[in-house]
Amino acid sequence: MSNADTHDSRHQRIEHGGGLDAARRRFPAAPEPWIDLSTGVSPIPYPLPPIAPQAWSRLPDADALIALEAAAACAYGAPSRLAVVAGAGTQAFIQSLPRVCPGRRVAILGFTYAEHQAAWSAAGAHTETVASFEELAEADVAIVVNPNNPDGRLASPEQLIRLAERLAGRGGVLIVDEAFMDIAPDASMAPRAGGAVVVLRSFGKIFGLPGVRLGFAVCEPLMAARLRAELGPWSVSGPALAVGTPALSDAAWLERSRAALQKSARRLEAMLMAAGFEILGGAALFTLAARSDAEVWFERLAKRGILTRRFAERPSWLRFGLPAEEEHWARLREALGLPDVR
Repeated sequence: MSNADTHDSRHQRIEHGGGLDAARRRFPAAPEPWIDLSTGVSPIPYPLPPIAPQAWSRLPDADALIALEAAAACAYGAPSRLAVVAGAGTQAFIQSLPRVCPGRRVAILGFTYAEHQAAWSAAGAHTETVASFEELAEADVAIVVNPNNPDGRLASPEQLIRLAERLAGRGGVLIVDEAFMDIAPDASMAPRAGGAVVVLRSFGKIFGLPGVRLGFAVCEPLMAARLRAELGPWSVSGPALAVGTPALSDAAWLERSRAALQKSARRLEAMLMAAGFEILGGAALFTLAARSDAEVWFERLAKRGILTRRFAERPSWLRFGLPAEEEHWARLREALGLPDVR
């Protein structure tokens, strides 16, 4: 079954995680500080390296951008035949791709991140949210968020390779949004991109630094040249270059962080199940849970200064990010009505 959507969504408001300012206005009596569990951002931020004053006072250097993209290529396992393009977050590529590889029919494996549909609809494409790979293969452009946001659904590289081959035979393109792939790197299509495949990667989520606004596209060189032209000069800020290159080169830190996140995800799942939630899925950085009275729980948690992610299209769902420290875990446990385990 597919849900066709051909209208222009440029003026639609898409709800995202975050937005503590709006939460404070809606729940003015909630205790401070708020605990923001509404995003899928790591609570373990990468330690910021010293940033030279010149990163702020000069335009970014081309050599620094080349070094950043080389670090990303190594971190993501992209082979030398492919190009890696850096931009101001994955969102920059989501909004640029409809102008770089236009398609009349765009199929998106749903239910998923809504900005893909919005960007292609705004470009005049006929967009469909579909439920199967068979339906994806019939499109000009197929989009798979992998692992999926919000349920963590994970397609295998073999599935995606077969899909890409079918699309390539028709002149189509496969876009794989791997914003959360750092928690399951073996499933990445980055080492297998090129030709009919474009892979998007996020920096800020796994490194806990979304404010840096940094993301990457892995693709064949001609597509990379088109993306660079679309993004324009100085697509990455000097401070982002200074932070991103050493972070992407720090494989040991990433491995330690990944292990800690997996442990915290299991702890969160156990806590939510004890509170009567059904676990629907997740991707280490977030857990999707369900209850028939999820809206009541959203309000209850928000009144206690804890923001979660709800979905208007799925009113029984709540998505929980990971608490950052023991005090936050204790506040969540109390808000869920669970006994103190000490």
